Amino acid sequence: MAEKFEIMTGNEACTRAAMAAGMNFFAGYPITPATEIAELSSEWLPKIGGKYMQMEDELAAIAAVIGASCAGAKAMTATSGPGYSLMQENLGYAMVAEVPLVVAYAMRQGPCQGVATMPAQGDIMQVKWGVHGDHPVIAVAPDSVSEV
Repeated sequence: MAEKFEIMTGNEACTRAAMAAGMNFFAGYPITPATEIAELSSEWLPKIGGKYMQMEDELAAIAAVIGASCAGAKAMTATSGPGYSLMQENLGYAMVAEVPLVVAYAMRQGPCQGVATMPAQGDIMQVKWGVHGDHPVIAVAPDSVSEV
């Protein structure tokens, strides 16, 4: 019997993996290239009894994810460089308060602000050390859709 293969984007793989791991709450604000994660979550989560919230900005998105996690949900958001920069203060709070949550960070080409002519690792540095405080951060950086 031949193996079955599917073609999908990294964002679709991320959303499927999050749901397979139990994600039942997603709050987000559209930002390229992460918007597809929010779109798929908005379509798929209600079908399994989960909740999706379209937020007015990145600050509200991460605040809603923190609140949902504190209420017992397996909560997630998705963003990119500028959105992640806006989430720093609330992410710092979540880390100090030990609130479990997932942020899918869809990297743009080049540095975190999307300057395509300059290679850099600023996105990964920001995820690992961007907020105040001394705390552990789990940062996974897959290099292919199958690794996602």
